[in-house]
Amino acid sequence: MALGRGLFITFEGGEGAGKSTQIRLLQARLMALGLSVVVTREPGGSPAAEALRHVLLSGAAEPFGVEMEAILFAAARNDHVETRVRPALLRGDIVLCDRFMDSSRVYQGATGNLQPAFIEELQRLAVNGVMPDLTIILDLPAKAGLARAQRRAGDAGENTPDRFEKEELATHERRREAFLAIAKAEPHRCRVVNAEAEVGQIEENIFQLLQPLLIGRQHDAEKVN
Repeated sequence: MALGRGLFITFEGGEGAGKSTQIRLLQARLMALGLSVVVTREPGGSPAAEALRHVLLSGAAEPFGVEMEAILFAAARNDHVETRVRPALLRGDIVLCDRFMDSSRVYQGATGNLQPAFIEELQRLAVNGVMPDLTIILDLPAKAGLARAQRRAGDAGENTPDRFEKEELATHERRREAFLAIAKAEPHRCRVVNAEAEVGQIEENIFQLLQPLLIGRQHDAEKVN
């Protein structure tokens, strides 16, 4: 593959949508094809961003208001982009990221009631030109997603919901609707996948969506060579 022809794939959706599961499955499938894959997450993904992840998900920043949370998310995102994502893409890697800028649009924008112009300016500065080639939005009813998240936490011995899981069902359903609105507004980048399907079927659906990008990447590399 050509240097600098990486792919940036982001996964979005509500709590318990299965993002981390599907990222692991896609990582294994791509590596079996001999491709170099980087798996990362937000908030986090770099040392500085992981420190901010603890502050944000623990709720420590909540008393300072949603605007401050949005700024901290943007700071974490910028560090993550510049120290982890951009270098990987320049190497030609495929980057799979659990949440990215659309989560800020939804969590701090749609349900945090921050002005869209403020959120978009923050995102412009945070991503600094690094945009996903494809965003997979895993969609399922909020009630089902929260039940999954609670089971997952129980299996891990974590009984305390994080800053966002603890919010009301109606808020989670508004987030679901906001993700679907983003997908409708940006169909060139976003694809919605039914997260209520069987895990293996979801995996296959995601891979089929990614295949055109993989083929295009291969063709570009062949032209260079």
